[in-house]
Amino acid sequence: MDLNVEPCDDFFNYACGSFVRKTTIPDDRVSINTFSVIRDRLKEQIHSLVSENVIENEPEPFKFSKNLFRICMNKTQIQKNGIKPLEAVFDHFGGWPVLKEDKWNFDSTWSWVKAVKYCRRLGYSTDYLINFSVGSDLENSSRRTIKIDQASLGTNREYLIKGINHPIVSAYYSYMVDMAVLLGASKERAQQDLLKSLNFEIALAKISISKEKRRNITALHNPMTVEEFQRRYPYTDWVEYFNVILRGTGITIDENEIINVNVPTFMDQLGQLLYNTPKRTLANYVLWRVSGFSSFFLTDSIRKRQLQYSTVISGKQKHEPRWKECVDIVAERLSISVGALYVRKYFHKDSKHAALDMVNNIKSAFVDILKNVKWMDEITRQSALDKVGSMVTHIGYPDELMYDRNIAEYYDGLQLKPDESFLNAILLLNRFKTTKAFKRLRQPVNKTDWISHSRPAVVNAFYSASENSIQFPAGILQGHFFAYDRPKYLNYGAIGYVIGHEITHGFDDKGRQFDKNGNLYDWWQPSTKRAYLQKARCIIEQYGNYTEPNVRLRVNGVSTQGENIADNGGIKEAYYAYRKWAEWNEPEPQLPGLDLTPEQMFWLSAAQTWCSVYRPETMSKRITTGVHSPGRFRVIGPMSNMVEFARDFNCPTGTPMNPVRKCEVW
Repeated sequence: MDLNVEPCDDFFNYACGSFVRKTTIPDDRVSINTFSVIRDRLKEQIHSLVSENVIENEPEPFKFSKNLFRICMNKTQIQKNGIKPLEAVFDHFGGWPVLKEDKWNFDSTWSWVKAVKYCRRLGYSTDYLINFSVGSDLENSSRRTIKIDQASLGTNREYLIKGINHPIVSAYYSYMVDMAVLLGASKERAQQDLLKSLNFEIALAKISISKEKRRNITALHNPMTVEEFQRRYPYTDWVEYFNVILRGTGITIDENEIINVNVPTFMDQLGQLLYNTPKRTLANYVLWRVSGFSSFFLTDSIRKRQLQYSTVISGKQKHEPRWKECVDIVAERLSISVGALYVRKYFHKDSKHAALDMVNNIKSAFVDILKNVKWMDEITRQSALDKVGSMVTHIGYPDELMYDRNIAEYYDGLQLKPDESFLNAILLLNRFKTTKAFKRLRQPVNKTDWISHSRPAVVNAFYSASENSIQFPAGILQGHFFAYDRPKYLNYGAIGYVIGHEITHGFDDKGRQFDKNGNLYDWWQPSTKRAYLQKARCIIEQYGNYTEPNVRLRVNGVSTQGENIADNGGIKEAYYAYRKWAEWNEPEPQLPGLDLTPEQMFWLSAAQTWCSVYRPETMSKRITTGVHSPGRFRVIGPMSNMVEFARDFNCPTGTPMNPVRKCEVW
């Protein structure tokens, strides 16, 4: 806290001013915030688990986690392998043209479809040109469907559409060239060839739609049969293409399969772009993306060049300690195995019950809000009440993680040898994970399936629109956010704010497009929808007028509206739930040394959730490409909109934290 700041003038600096002033960001970090402090603790806990010796009779999945950690930590072997693992990959594709120069002569036989086939077979993404995934059918969440979307790009669309003269695009191009040179290309040839590939990627970005347009989920729902898709986009045999990607799943589709095309305008223009682009340029682009992904798992010299590029985008000056990087990789690639190890040793069962009580109380507060919203008609109100009543809660971890047989069954068929090269180990896990994901196309949908909720070792929380569910993994139920045995005003302010935030996501600008069953369905009466959009417009304009002082960039009110609506609703629900809890229980003691009431402590705890310091480069990227407002405005915005905050701190009308005009959706 900075007690020299008047809370009614700037509550963020009152709550976090000393943290911001005194925190120095280490060279290997891009930010320090409440989340990162807990993630550091979590990394140490996971490190203690995966660095243990392999026990002969322990379940295979736990051996996988320990073996992957050892493979990652064995820098001597990684240096010894050099670039051979990647060269072997290039051979499958017929070589990277920029390295082979004029000896690359596959113009007659190379095709982008074959390249996708090799990517799938080897364990690379199949989304460099067209995004292919399996997910819930938007209109019928009880079934899954194939989804076709615009390409996943190598750097952010927001930068690429500005062209090569944009500093980040220019740095990206230099990175492409230098990587090719490190792998054996001549600089002159790399500059020529990869400029053409970059221009192709810029063209991909320009035919993609913006993140703002993607907020309209209805516009992303365009179901059609593969036969119709073939008629509209006849630039390859799509039945064959999809079956190549589905290879290994036991699933074969035909022209009658119904798929969803998220962005038809992208597909309209992609065919001509592919036709007009020389095969050499396409091959160079695909192999650049393969190289860019692989660079994280290769030698020091390649990783050093990758870091230089990262420094431009994020300001990060050096890599994290190797053990931290390896813990992250193991926790991400083997999340169910690591999650099972983590909750068995570190998660307190009492936390699960206490957090569930809070969720129920905060849901109840939201129900009270819905019942009293004056701008809703009764038909829409009942649908909203049905939706929050149907919302499923996942706390901590699923009980299935406590049983070895479940973990072993999930990883059945995976073989990870301790002498595998690092890159090959990663590709092996990618193939396993991708095949698992695509196999779900024909599997019955179980929205409470334990596998979907088995990433407990993360410091985050989630709302799923297709499940109409909220999830609070074990990793976030600690530290600043939560402890089962401390004053409730601290818990309701911190994790309570987060719980309310996730509940409200079901009713933000995207979540409100789904009904209680997780289906895309317009359950809003026209007059109520108009009132909602007007109230959302107030939030868009409020946040769109905030400028982050350190980088002097204005917040994007449109792309951040979902998170801002969730913040404003979430803190209100948490506050109302705490007040109700306080009415039914003995008064809680004040914290020693602070002359603050329980209500004031609630606001302080909520604000300190967002205490954060970012490097300018990272903050710029977050504002340009992200969907969250900077921490400062996640405090100032919601609290200045609440009359209860102004009352608890006696803020006169017209002060910054008690403006005359307030925004309110829920």
